[in-house]
Amino acid sequence: MSRIVTVGAAQLGPIARAETRTHVVARLMALMRRAKDAGCDLVVYPELALTTFFPRWFMEDQREIDAFFEREMPSVETAPLFDLARELGIGFHLGYAELIQEGDRTRRFNTVILVDKSGTIVGKYRKVHLPGHAEHEPYRAFQHLEKRYFEVGDLGFPVGRAFGGLFGMCICNDRRWPETYRVMGLQGVEMIVLGYNTPLHNPSAPEHDALGNFHNTLVMQAGAYQNGTWVVAVAKAGVEEGCMLIGQSQIIAPSGETVAMCATLGDELAVARCDLDMTISYKSTVFNFARHRRPEHYKLIVERTGAILPDA
Repeated sequence: MSRIVTVGAAQLGPIARAETRTHVVARLMALMRRAKDAGCDLVVYPELALTTFFPRWFMEDQREIDAFFEREMPSVETAPLFDLARELGIGFHLGYAELIQEGDRTRRFNTVILVDKSGTIVGKYRKVHLPGHAEHEPYRAFQHLEKRYFEVGDLGFPVGRAFGGLFGMCICNDRRWPETYRVMGLQGVEMIVLGYNTPLHNPSAPEHDALGNFHNTLVMQAGAYQNGTWVVAVAKAGVEEGCMLIGQSQIIAPSGETVAMCATLGDELAVARCDLDMTISYKSTVFNFARHRRPEHYKLIVERTGAILPDA
């Protein structure tokens, strides 16, 4: 018997810096209702879905920075989203900036949660691969200061049971790194859900700009196929505070094929019926890890960070 999870990739258009969380949550709720009408079990929202992508600005006032962070989840502003999920009987995945207090230490992460159909948080992930830079680089058209505003995630890449299958999460730049998928693949992951905010322009490598959409799909299709897993990837897209963000929110099968994709750069829903049992033929044949992997030859992957060239 097939295990079908109908998923809605709930792409968001731009969020203005002045837009309130209450207004953004209303947009999320509208997409959730559309997802329910489409028969979805799960709706997936983007990275940092409650605010504009604030790491594009250099800020020194910590109070100004912390205004973009959530100190609790659900909060007063986000509680209606959880209430609606319970009412409709639909799960969701939500990205946000998380601020926590551990004794005298304040910690800040780029975080996502997975919420089941009862409105209960059943999974959390904190972004590991933080891109960009930590110091002000005024030559840029916009900054990318994730290394300044967030700590590296401390939860690893957990996989847990939800929606009748094995689910994992990652965030934005994580999707470019094969280790992200393989660590979850080694836990039997059947669906990876992720959100992103990806600028079309890369100030450090403008020659990549024309390939942004190609690279976006390339890495996720490879990760899906090489680990026999579904990948659901959702963008915040369009021109946000003068910065163009790519779209292409999409649902990718374990075959590596994209089976649904958003066609606009605004608030939009792409839907697919995902059979989790489709993962079996890939996990049991060409990517049967127990039979074919040779980890004794992969030690450099965990022993070395940067490349060291062989002797001349």
